[in-house]
Amino acid sequence: MTKTFAVLLTICLMLFSVSIAEGSDIDYLVLVNKLNPLPDGWEDTLETVHVTNSVGDDVEVEAKAFTAYEKLKADLETNDGIFLELDSARRSVAAQQKIMDNFIEKYGADYAAKTVATPGYSEHHTGLALDLYFKLRGEDGGFTDVYYNEDMVQYPEIWEKIHMKLANYGFILRYLKDKEYITGYGYEPWHIRYVGDVDTAKQIMSQPGMTLEVWLGAVKDSNPTIDYGNSDLYTLEELEEAAVQVKCQFASFTGCQLHTLRYAGDAYNTPEELASLNHGNKGEPYTQVAKFLSDFDAPEEGSEVWEPGEKIKDYEWWLARTANGGWQLVTWGYC
Repeated sequence: MTKTFAVLLTICLMLFSVSIAEGSDIDYLVLVNKLNPLPDGWEDTLETVHVTNSVGDDVEVEAKAFTAYEKLKADLETNDGIFLELDSARRSVAAQQKIMDNFIEKYGADYAAKTVATPGYSEHHTGLALDLYFKLRGEDGGFTDVYYNEDMVQYPEIWEKIHMKLANYGFILRYLKDKEYITGYGYEPWHIRYVGDVDTAKQIMSQPGMTLEVWLGAVKDSNPTIDYGNSDLYTLEELEEAAVQVKCQFASFTGCQLHTLRYAGDAYNTPEELASLNHGNKGEPYTQVAKFLSDFDAPEEGSEVWEPGEKIKDYEWWLARTANGGWQLVTWGYC
């Protein structure tokens, strides 16, 4: 082998290696939700970094997403006095399965299915989904962690400032308010998603109410009408919380388009309905009931449940709650 040929061969092998590396890059627009699992082989090619947050937790993040997060964090600290921290990011499928197994053992399969994301279907598996929290500086110059969800929602003005800068660093707000029927999750101001580049993030974030599912063309947004009616039992806020549970479940109805969701009225909060919903309930007994009705279109291609394009009317959703608990979606269908 001549020296010239050896040099050329080395260059070709280097170029080939670069090509393979570039070809193995992950898809930063991957859609992982209640209907779309983590792609096969994802965890084998994922490059991550680890960071310890202010409460001592180890957080694992996809490498490029972490670099973008550091820039966002520096911007907010320098220009807005907001001190971001990472609560969580990547969770492996195995870790999610362990959580599911623990809940099944402790609470039963039905409760676990309603409470824990199905292993393999959590966006956190990607390493691109980041849950944030922040620190507040006190008058003495020290910091207090604002860590728990119920505390973080008390600072909408801080989240507004954070959200305004997400797209500048390739992030979007993933779970939007009033879009639960698409995303499958309630509004989470702390849950952001890295989409790979600034231009893409700005295209998505510049359109109010735009979800990743709709932007990718995976679903169509039907912009349903929500009617809470008049209730002497429940406040508007309580009914909105109940409706979120319904909309999150509807997101798993593949290809269906929700058009209306309405509260059926106080008349359904009866001892008879309570007894029916408490049948088989192994936890604390339910004390209140709420019924919703919905109209929606079945998928055009049909399914195992619906005829193609079928118009579904007055579909029932039954929720209940305990004396000290939140709403649980107990059953749905034509009951």
